[in-house]
Amino acid sequence: MKRILIVDDQPPVIRVLRLGFEEAGYEVDSASNGSECLLKLCDLPPDFLVTDIDMPRMSGKELCLAIEKQFPDRSFPIVVLTSRTELEHREWTSAIKNLSFMEKPVSIRRLVSIVNSALNGAEHQTGT
Repeated sequence: MKRILIVDDQPPVIRVLRLGFEEAGYEVDSASNGSECLLKLCDLPPDFLVTDIDMPRMSGKELCLAIEKQFPDRSFPIVVLTSRTELEHREWTSAIKNLSFMEKPVSIRRLVSIVNSALNGAEHQTGT
């Protein structure tokens, strides 16, 4: 079963995303900030990562930059979710491979569709 890691400091957001992904047949894990996420990545990398930007201790931006540095060969896609629409909150995302940016509020159906497409494409490319 494919595993999704959700990183957000808002329990209601995690709960909604968890339900949507579990209904779609995914195993779901969560972290409340970037620091907690990095620890989980060392133990078991997910098949897909969904992260917020504004979080305590380590923001989503700091998390993505740390992932790029610590896991240069990572294969899992990242979607960054945020309600912050200023250009400064998007510019940095283009420098990170296999990362996309979505504005909140986000449709869980659309997000699940994006994850399905990304993971199904990866399965076809690897022949699994």
